[in-house]
Amino acid sequence: MVGDGSYLMMSSELVTAVQEGIKLIVVLVQNHGFASIGALSESVGAPRFGTWYRYRNPDTGRLDGGVLPVDLAANAASLGVRVLRANGVEELRAALREAKAHDGPTLVHVEADPLVYAPDSQSWWDVPVAEVSELDATGEARKSYEAAKANQRPYLGKARQ
Repeated sequence: MVGDGSYLMMSSELVTAVQEGIKLIVVLVQNHGFASIGALSESVGAPRFGTWYRYRNPDTGRLDGGVLPVDLAANAASLGVRVLRANGVEELRAALREAKAHDGPTLVHVEADPLVYAPDSQSWWDVPVAEVSELDATGEARKSYEAAKANQRPYLGKARQ
């Protein structure tokens, strides 16, 4: 199971699966952006910089223009992978059954709402936040980071001073 950002970084492996006739099932959740990195950037006070598939807006100079027409299911098909599109839970279940019955690589494509967050893992990722910024969001994120860092405990060995 991969998101579209991860897919873009590893889709060439599908060519190898096709070449070698390897049975592989990939469930691709396409939300048209780098959702986990976007959420991480929000947590460090940099609101989703460059994490949506958007055109550069000539009026603002920012990546807040129209939505890019990214179709990763079509991309997978162009690599020789069998593609099944699923809209809804029942179609997903049916697509997974069909993928299991297929001998070669199959991609099950699921469109997802980019504004619906995945469940939180309740874990903390030690990503330092800028100490100086003009953005209020970054200042608040720095305070949260410092509080979390103060509570951080090592699992193995002695804490470094």
